[in-house]
Amino acid sequence: MLAEEFTEAVGFIIYSNTKVSVYSSRSFFELLWNERLQYEKLKEADEMKSEFINLLAHELRTPIQPILSMIDIIRSDMKDSNHKELLDTILRNAKRLQRLTDNILDVSKIERGSLDLRQECFNLKDVITNNLDDTIVLRNNLSNNINERTSVRVYYQPQDSFVEGDKDRISQVVYNLVNNAFKFSKDGSNITVNSKVEDNKIVVSVKDTGQGIDPEILPKLFSKFEAKSFSGTGLGLYICKNIIEAHGGKMWAQNNNIINGENGATFYFSLPVLNVHQNQLVS
Repeated sequence: MLAEEFTEAVGFIIYSNTKVSVYSSRSFFELLWNERLQYEKLKEADEMKSEFINLLAHELRTPIQPILSMIDIIRSDMKDSNHKELLDTILRNAKRLQRLTDNILDVSKIERGSLDLRQECFNLKDVITNNLDDTIVLRNNLSNNINERTSVRVYYQPQDSFVEGDKDRISQVVYNLVNNAFKFSKDGSNITVNSKVEDNKIVVSVKDTGQGIDPEILPKLFSKFEAKSFSGTGLGLYICKNIIEAHGGKMWAQNNNIINGENGATFYFSLPVLNVHQNQLVS
């Protein structure tokens, strides 16, 4: 049973002829007691904060989906191009709000240790290919400038690589990295996606030719809220890193060597790869 008062927490008595020893011992116990009280208060405040953020994210998610659905319905029946552009602006911002809400919920799950992962065998090549296709289509649909729709070129040589884990979560990681590469790449530049097997692990890299990672951000790139971009919250990479590590993999990044005045960055993640016998069973 935990003591509620300081006098109940003292576990032994020191016999001494000097007041200094007695007061010193008392001060020591008071210090420990006060630290314990502060810890309990901080723990309680942290739990209340987590519960509030989780509740807020759920409440935000509820109205977002009907908004997105109604925009799609209205947009499909609308013929006025000017009004369609206005709806596209609403759609882009609604999707941003949806991603932010999902990220907040994911962070809450990670910090509570409740990020559940479904286990299945799948071909990572399909996940990468689908995300590249979906990202290109999405950017084209949301772009008001036709000239921007094909300005960034993507290079990827598909390679079969079977892994075991949560397919949707790994897809979330790939989408985040590919989307960031598009977002920070200049018009007319290239994005290179590569995957190779080494030491029983599949290593996936996403390379862009943008401005690169700020040297101040690089050491804490995968921490929460570490970003210098007005278009991001700094939650995406934190979530991705936790997802990959939950699968027994690693995630890291580095700036590229300067080529033709463009620095750029490359993001990597690795996952344990299934052996050949398992691959044959899956395929």
